[in-house]
Amino acid sequence: MKIFTTSQIAEIDKYTIKNEPIADIDLMERASLQIVNWLIYNISNEKPLVVFAGPGNNGGDAMAIARMIADHDYSVKLYLLDFGKALQGSPAINWQRLVEQGKVGLFTISNENDFPVLNGNELVLDGLFGSGLSRQLDGTAEKLVTLINQSGCQIVVIDIPSGLFGEDNSQNDLSKVTRASRTFTFQFPKLSFFFPEHDEILGDWEVLPIGLHPDAINQLQTPYYFLTEDFISEKIIKRRKFSHKGTYGHALLIAGAYGKMGAAILAAKAGLRAGCGLLTCHVPHEGYKIIQTAVPEAMCSIDPSDLMFTEFPDLSMFSAVGVGPGIGQKCNCQRALKSLLLAVPGKLVLDADALNILSENKEWLDLLPENTILTPHPKEFERLVGKTGDSYTQLQEQLAFSAKYKVIVVLKGAHTRISFPDGRVFFNTTGNPGMSTAGSGDVLTGIVLGLLAQEYRAEGAVLIAVYLHGLAGDLAAKKQGEYSLIAGDITDYLGKAFLQLGK
Repeated sequence: MKIFTTSQIAEIDKYTIKNEPIADIDLMERASLQIVNWLIYNISNEKPLVVFAGPGNNGGDAMAIARMIADHDYSVKLYLLDFGKALQGSPAINWQRLVEQGKVGLFTISNENDFPVLNGNELVLDGLFGSGLSRQLDGTAEKLVTLINQSGCQIVVIDIPSGLFGEDNSQNDLSKVTRASRTFTFQFPKLSFFFPEHDEILGDWEVLPIGLHPDAINQLQTPYYFLTEDFISEKIIKRRKFSHKGTYGHALLIAGAYGKMGAAILAAKAGLRAGCGLLTCHVPHEGYKIIQTAVPEAMCSIDPSDLMFTEFPDLSMFSAVGVGPGIGQKCNCQRALKSLLLAVPGKLVLDADALNILSENKEWLDLLPENTILTPHPKEFERLVGKTGDSYTQLQEQLAFSAKYKVIVVLKGAHTRISFPDGRVFFNTTGNPGMSTAGSGDVLTGIVLGLLAQEYRAEGAVLIAVYLHGLAGDLAAKKQGEYSLIAGDITDYLGKAFLQLGK
């Protein structure tokens, strides 16, 4: 699904109003009704509601919600932040409707003396500022947000927390932003919702459909997307009746070193579970018995070294190559990785120590074959491109890196993001904190490799792998719980994840 900038969403609103057609006030009613329905089903009408509204459309939404919910016997007070200018358009209409209804306590706030007393038992609805905000909060607005944040109340946000920008918050002071218990955003998530530093600001967030015009959504271009189950399901290639193991590719996994063979085992099992027909593990001599015992389905290629990766087999027999889990960073290992890059494997995924070696030899980045897949965690990415102060800036660095070296970068995290050389970026929507465990990344590398070895192009393989990895983790967490989840559990649930995508 597409992620649009806040200015693009405003364009889609205008297109909908003109071409549905629908009046702006009626579109506001439609959006507000979605939040009202949630309140009715989840919040007792014995709980007092305090609504804060600004003078713009976000405030107009807040007024509409206050009026509708009051019709269901909720006790509601609404405070309008008054900047000394008369309300215009739909907000003015909604204010008049509130006056005529007479069920909501109406107050205006011009300065701190007008602030209400919040006891902590109220539900606060934040409709002060929406996605059109372009500067930090200050003055009375900033102080009001501070009051709300310090109240101890449950805070429900309309569309976007007041003070948060939809995209770039690199120069924003996040201490001046409403901190939500729950955020309801309309039709599309904002780009900033996918960044870790905004997690505590947003709380649990949910996208509410409000019927914006599909033609506008389809026609408007964006480089930002997030993954959905339907999108991924359509990419999975069904198996043919007369296929055989050779049909599904031969993967070469270069992994493991003395004391680190667990990484090779985890990646190998995941690669096989991802459906590749054949998998060969290239391991140091000391790892031979371990890998043959732990993963009997895999074949072995034995390195001359007892301890580490120093050579690689003829690549012509392999449809994809994966390098990195547990290989170490010794000099011999570094030389072997450079030689492998010079051999130009057709499909390649690099992870873990392979990335750390690259960060120490950045001139080798120019050797990466086009559409090589790199799967760094944030620290590994930082070693490759340098430190950034915020996620938006980091995203720009990631996109620039993908474009410069013509590679696919999978930056792992709560919303793992996948950038492509053409400037597109996809955010993942599966996965859970239980996957923050040793070996989880090795499993992802194996899944990517297993898919890459088959008929999938790099783009399809990486998108499916990231979503599938998170989905398997979610299924495992339902049985094991997040605290006890280990990397092997993710592999164990890959089959069920595939089944869910195949429904």
